Amino acid sequence: MDAFPTIRQTAMPLHFDDRPLAKRVGLVILATDHTTEPDFQRMVASDRIGVYTARIPYANPTTPDNLRRMQPSLTEGARLILPDEDLDVICYSCTSASVVIGDDEIETAINRAKPAVPVVTPPLAAVRGLQALGARRISILTPYTIETSTPMAHYFTAKGFEIATFTCLGLEDDREMARINLPSLVSAAREATAKDADALFISCTAVRAASLVPQIEQAIGRPVVSSNLATAWVTLRICDDDAPRPELGSLMAQPMASW
Repeated sequence: MDAFPTIRQTAMPLHFDDRPLAKRVGLVILATDHTTEPDFQRMVASDRIGVYTARIPYANPTTPDNLRRMQPSLTEGARLILPDEDLDVICYSCTSASVVIGDDEIETAINRAKPAVPVVTPPLAAVRGLQALGARRISILTPYTIETSTPMAHYFTAKGFEIATFTCLGLEDDREMARINLPSLVSAAREATAKDADALFISCTAVRAASLVPQIEQAIGRPVVSSNLATAWVTLRICDDDAPRPELGSLMAQPMASW
């Protein structure tokens, strides 16, 4: 028979903070995502900002039709993040799906579960980041097929950018996209950047480009915006973290106009 002292409940009064952490960031990510959470833990999470994640169903291959199929899951995914509690910002972490579904439609779906919470999508964050850097003529690198890349080209053109070059890697599985090794990403970025481009945008929250942005910027001699770097930058600014962090790349030294 176990011997232990009598358990007693203390009558000592307890005091409670309004929140465990001052700011709450929600992530809605794909079930297959290997990259967003590590990137946000590295770039966003702190003793002031908490990052809370829900995963939604996703089945490869990465095609426009499969990406659209995630839309009905967005509301429930958002609802599962700290139910009945407020968030300061929520990010849907899929660049290509945001393009084919639409930024406004994603915001509407997420706000059904989390009303009035700012909603960040990677392509819109990238647009804001490129604008903050003063880029108008850009090169784009994606890991997708031509079919999945085509809506991305239309998206950035519609936002007023001139696309100098657009390069895709022809991959269909986001888990394989996450496995592209880092030297290959640097080489692909160098090859994809036009000599007259103001900046390079590297699309896809699966690829591990955010950690390489300073290295790629040094290699190509101009600013680089990746999907996860852009969403992290917007998220931090919405959470009133305006501290410049140029060690993460040129974008992280920029202020942001209101979201």
